[in-house]
Amino acid sequence: MIDSPVNTLLKKLIHFDKSSASPVYIQISQQIINAIQRNYLAVGTLLPGTRVFSQLIKVHRNTAIAVYDELASQGWVEIIANKGTFVLVPEQKTATIKAGSNQIGDAYNFAETTGFPFQTSFHLSSTQEFSEVKYELNDGQPDLRLHPIHEFSKWYGASMKRKSLISKWNQNKKTRYSVFENQLCNYLNATRGLHIEPKNVISTRSTEMSLYIIAQLLIRQKDIVLVGDLSNYAANMIFQQSGATIKTIPIDEQGLNVDYIKTHFVKGAIRCVYLCSNRDYPTTNTLTAERRLKLLLLAKEYQFAIIEDDYDYDFQFDGLAKLPMASSDVNGMVIYLGKIGQSLFPSFQTGFVVAPENLIAEAKNYLQILDRQGDLIQEQMLSELIHEGEIHRLLKKNILVYKQRRDLICQCLEENFKDTIRFKKPTGGLAIWLQFNTMISLVQLSEHALNYDLFLPKTILYQDKDTCAIRMGFGHLNNEEIEIIVKKLKQAYDIVIK
Repeated sequence: MIDSPVNTLLKKLIHFDKSSASPVYIQISQQIINAIQRNYLAVGTLLPGTRVFSQLIKVHRNTAIAVYDELASQGWVEIIANKGTFVLVPEQKTATIKAGSNQIGDAYNFAETTGFPFQTSFHLSSTQEFSEVKYELNDGQPDLRLHPIHEFSKWYGASMKRKSLISKWNQNKKTRYSVFENQLCNYLNATRGLHIEPKNVISTRSTEMSLYIIAQLLIRQKDIVLVGDLSNYAANMIFQQSGATIKTIPIDEQGLNVDYIKTHFVKGAIRCVYLCSNRDYPTTNTLTAERRLKLLLLAKEYQFAIIEDDYDYDFQFDGLAKLPMASSDVNGMVIYLGKIGQSLFPSFQTGFVVAPENLIAEAKNYLQILDRQGDLIQEQMLSELIHEGEIHRLLKKNILVYKQRRDLICQCLEENFKDTIRFKKPTGGLAIWLQFNTMISLVQLSEHALNYDLFLPKTILYQDKDTCAIRMGFGHLNNEEIEIIVKKLKQAYDIVIK
């Protein structure tokens, strides 16, 4: 009996993983249902008894009973006392799924490629890299370990319980701005020196989403977009995907060279200029006040938009962060991007766009396609954290930690590398622009670093005939990790330089 055709089929079809989050009896039930849908088990087929079934697939008999009970509760089998368990087919509301092959195993293999052509995009190829080594560098990300998990759980739970939350879902009318929109507007006015109303701001999931929407609004095929000569690779991907022609502008100690724009481009030829508000990515150089004013005047004269990305405003250690150009823009030339909540978990952070009302209205049309519902729980929680000052408190607390880490990594670099490198201690941000005085192969440096259990992703390596540098993030590292990583980097450097 155990070698009957039905039993042999079940033995071939059923596989389960005890480490899976899904219970074993559910995994088995789903596979039997799949077999019935594909007509491997015909209507009226007698399934083996629970004792035989448990021996067949090597599970406890109670699990076998649970499988049959689950199938019966869904109407896929009928259990008749003293007779057995028989296959049924529930009332069909949709067409049954049939296997496209005579091979039983093929029904469980999904197609690896499409059977139709589609347009691929070189510009959107993933830059993400993975490594199993213990230590790694990035381009300047916050340390998630500094985030108070229990407090977030409390805030999130409180937001979920708000009675007002339910009424916000699926509402079709909007007669006024939400509490979150007002709180976000007030927060930006207070921290960025802006003078905006809710009609001038829109919140998004991330800065990248903000930039993508703006690129869709601004850029047409072959429009010229100006960026710094090293620039942000993620922003460049978005511009290229929108059809832009990217031109680079020199960056020096005073930031973007605005005079270069005037001497190399004519009026009406430029669609927009992308720059970072406080610290250039990746060099960390700051655009001076003189050049900011000059760029604003040039934008009005040449009629191009300025996309001002303030990606690291929250992390200012020495002095005050520079207010964005958007705070002094009276001609509507600046589109200001940023994010708040960088001392929160990434899922609680939110991006934003600040611009004149007519552009924001169009941006909202795009946003409702990409993310119509948004995250109402996140908005509820952020509204309360802004109102109660919790975001400001967490930020101030974490800044002290990041400043100490900045000072330590600068000290370690000076002690280990001495005069073989040069860098400027940043006044803010979570990364250092580390330049090597001798031109070396950064690819080789990365390869040798792996031998010392240190991963250097290619996205932080910058090398051409004039540049040999690393954008070295330190925010995600504690004091012990900073000391270890700098020593490992020096060991890899010594091998490359030989």
